[in-house]
Amino acid sequence: MDPSAVIAAESLRFSEVLADTSPQTRCPTCPEWNADDLLWHLAEVQHFWAEVLARDARTDADAEAIEADAPARPEDTQGKLDLRARGTELLLDQLDRLDDAEPRWSWWEPDQTVGFTRRMQTCEATIHRVDAELTAGVPVTPLTEDVAVAAIDHCADVMWGWMPEWGDYEPLATVELRATDIDRKWLIEVGHWTGTGPESGKSFDWPRAIRALGGDPSASVEGPAQDVALWFWTRPASVDISGEQSALRALDRLLAHGIQ
Repeated sequence: MDPSAVIAAESLRFSEVLADTSPQTRCPTCPEWNADDLLWHLAEVQHFWAEVLARDARTDADAEAIEADAPARPEDTQGKLDLRARGTELLLDQLDRLDDAEPRWSWWEPDQTVGFTRRMQTCEATIHRVDAELTAGVPVTPLTEDVAVAAIDHCADVMWGWMPEWGDYEPLATVELRATDIDRKWLIEVGHWTGTGPESGKSFDWPRAIRALGGDPSASVEGPAQDVALWFWTRPASVDISGEQSALRALDRLLAHGIQ
C-alpha cells in the first residue's frame, strides 16, 4: 500500500462528494455533524498534522501551540474545499520527506513517531470519505484489501485501546474478527475501564478493546475485509456476528460508543 496515494485519492473523493451536497445535510455516522462540519473537520485535521510534522512537534505544549495557530474556519463551502486541498498537499509534502521512525508528537502515547501520523491519516481520510458518501446518499466506494486490513489493524492497535493511567481495566470477552475473502483473523479482547478523573472528579465507565494475547473466542465477527473494517470503525457494514450473549453485549456497548 502507498499511504500517500491513498490519502490523496480519498481526500479528493471526499471533497468531490461534499462539493455537491447541501452543507446542512446531517452526517449519519457522526450525528453531531452536518456536511459542512465534516468538510471542515478533515481540512482542519490535515492542516494540524502537517504542522506537527513540519514544526517537529514533540510535546503537548508544541501541539497546543499548533492548535492556537490553526486557520480560521471559512464561512463558505468553496473556502473549506480550498483549505482541505491545501491541507492535504501540506500533509503529503511532509509525509513524503520524513521516515516513519522519526520522532513526532501524537495523542497516542505508545507511538510518538511519523509512522503513527501516516497510519492514522490514511485511516482518517478513508473513513471520512465513507462518511461523506453516506451523508450524500451515494454508493460507498469499496475499500481495497490492503486499506481494509490496515484500517482493522489500526483500530485494533489504537482506536479502541486508550485508557488513562488512573483507569482500572476489566476484560469481558475475547472476540475473533475474520475477513472471509482473504482468510485473515484478528483476536480482540473487549472490556471496559472505570475510574474517576483526578482533576475533573468525573466518573468514567468506558468500553475498551485491545489485541488479545490468547484464549478461545466467545464471539465472532465475519465478513469481507472491507465490511469487517467498516464495522470495527462503527460504520454500516454487512457482517455475521455470533457468540455468547455476554460477549455480544460487550460488543454492542463498544460499538455504541462510536468512533468519530
